[in-house]
Amino acid sequence: MLPHEFLPLFPTPTVAGESLEAAQITRDFYREVQYRQEFDRHCQWYYETAERHRQELEKMRGDLNIFGWFLRGRR
Repeated sequence: MLPHEFLPLFPTPTVAGESLEAAQITRDFYREVQYRQEFDRHCQWYYETAERHRQELEKMRGDLNIFGWFLRGRR
């Protein structure tokens, strides 16, 4: 086959096809942006929760261990 014989095998792009492709790319882009924003919010929530738990643990370490008094005689 000669190069000019390959042309009929490939459809010529249409304006409608290009519009649909552009719309799909735009939709995919915004979906990715939304996913990343939700992931960032989740990471921020996780770090804030972890920090709060660390602070609570340090506070609990400083509290009196009343429960330990009950267990001391059983060991």
